[in-house]
Amino acid sequence: MSDLSPDSLVVYCADIGSVKRGKFGWACRCIGPDPRESRCNDIQQLVKHVASDLNSGRKVALGFECPLWVPVACDPNRLTSRRCGEGKYPWSAGAGATSLAAGLTETAWILSGVRSKTQHVEAFLDWPRFAATDNGLFLWEAMVTGADHTDSDEGDAAAAVCAFIKALHDIKAANVVTSPHKIRSLIGAALLWAGWSDDLKLLKTRCVVISP
Repeated sequence: MSDLSPDSLVVYCADIGSVKRGKFGWACRCIGPDPRESRCNDIQQLVKHVASDLNSGRKVALGFECPLWVPVACDPNRLTSRRCGEGKYPWSAGAGATSLAAGLTETAWILSGVRSKTQHVEAFLDWPRFAATDNGLFLWEAMVTGADHTDSDEGDAAAAVCAFIKALHDIKAANVVTSPHKIRSLIGAALLWAGWSDDLKLLKTRCVVISP
C-alpha cells in the first residue's frame, strides 16, 4: 500500500444478515502505530463510526460479507451458476442467496446513512484510484465460508478485516472471485441509489472479493 500513509486507513467489514434477528455484525481496525479495533452488532453504530472516520480525514475501506456483483451469462442455463472462485458455495443458493437478499437493502441503507453524515467524500470500487486520493470510501466484498467461519457474526467480520489488511500489499492480486461474463453490480446500484454517484457505469463495475 505504497500510496497510503500507514495511519491513514480504517478497514471495516459488515457481516450481512437480519438486523431484527440479531444476525448482523461488524468489525473494524485502524492501521497504524496505535491500532484501534472494534466489534459491534449495531448497524446504526457502524454508520456513525464510518462517517466519523471519514469526517476526520481518514480513508475508509468498507467491506460487506455478501455477494456484491453477479455474472449475467449469455447461456440462460448458466444464469445462476457460481462465480469462479466460489467453490461449492455459489452466490445463488443457500447462505449466498440469503446474504445477497439481505444485502440488497442493508448495503443501500448503510451507504445512504454514511452519505447523509459526510460531505465531499468520494466512493470507489477501483483500488488504485482510491489509493491515489487524499480521502475516500473504498467498497469491497468479503467472502467468509467453510472453515473460516467463527462463532459469531462480529467474528466473521473481524476475520474478513484481517484478510483485507494482509492483502494490502496487492489488493488486486488478492481478489479471489472472477467471471468471464458481463456482470450486474449490486454495490454499484447501491451507490447510485444512495446518491454517491450518478455514473451509470457503476452498474457494470465489479469490486474486489477478499477471503481469509
